[in-house]
Amino acid sequence: MAVETAPPGWMQDWAAIGSGKNSRIGVLLVHGFTGAPPSMRPWAEFLLSHGYSVRVPLLPGHGTKPEDLNEVKWQEWPAKVQSELEELFKICDQVFLVGLSMGGGTSLYVAEENNDRLSGVILVNPMIHVPRLSPQLAYVLSRFQKFRSSVGNDIKRPGITEHGYDELPTRGIYQLLLMLKITRANLNKITVPVQLFHSIEDHTLPVSNTEIIMAGLGSTNKSRIELVNSYHVATLDYDQELIFANSLTFIEGLTISK
Repeated sequence: MAVETAPPGWMQDWAAIGSGKNSRIGVLLVHGFTGAPPSMRPWAEFLLSHGYSVRVPLLPGHGTKPEDLNEVKWQEWPAKVQSELEELFKICDQVFLVGLSMGGGTSLYVAEENNDRLSGVILVNPMIHVPRLSPQLAYVLSRFQKFRSSVGNDIKRPGITEHGYDELPTRGIYQLLLMLKITRANLNKITVPVQLFHSIEDHTLPVSNTEIIMAGLGSTNKSRIELVNSYHVATLDYDQELIFANSLTFIEGLTISK
């Protein structure tokens, strides 16, 4: 599970320009908390194979060592995603935002600020809260314990890893909850189409996250697809192809011919 086991070049920002008629349609894919780009890279390469321009950023505090995630302020995550979005807007007529877990929560925060510019949002087991853990309580707990046992690598398929951290940085959790509290309060600002994938067996986040998001979104075009054969990191799990295929259909259905 350690970052050192990732394929060369996968623990860093990655981008590729598409080809053909889809090259001016961009997709930004955002990984989860303690995770890394490898959890989103296969999906991005699938979309690239269909001509789309893609970007898979490494979020601040990730891909190095767990201690670094305890030094990050929450504003750095949406700032990174926003900067990646701007790069896609330079070369694309339409842009879609995709997020896994905390990457979903971060994507929602950014979508709230870019609702009029985005063509759609795709979420996989997105995070919007941790039941019974407020930012205030998380702050207090983080003063006594800097790390907890990792919740990463929740994958049903044997032998598969997302190459994330082996520990859960508690000060990073506090920062994450601060961001999610703001994001949750503004979900109704998102009116673009949203496609959400939810694993019915998720050992990392309870279903309340999906329910809160689906109820809070201002979008009239929003759909939820159940994943019956994957755990939390579904982008690398048995339902991977189902996610890829349905996301492609979602994007194609929202593509405006030029």
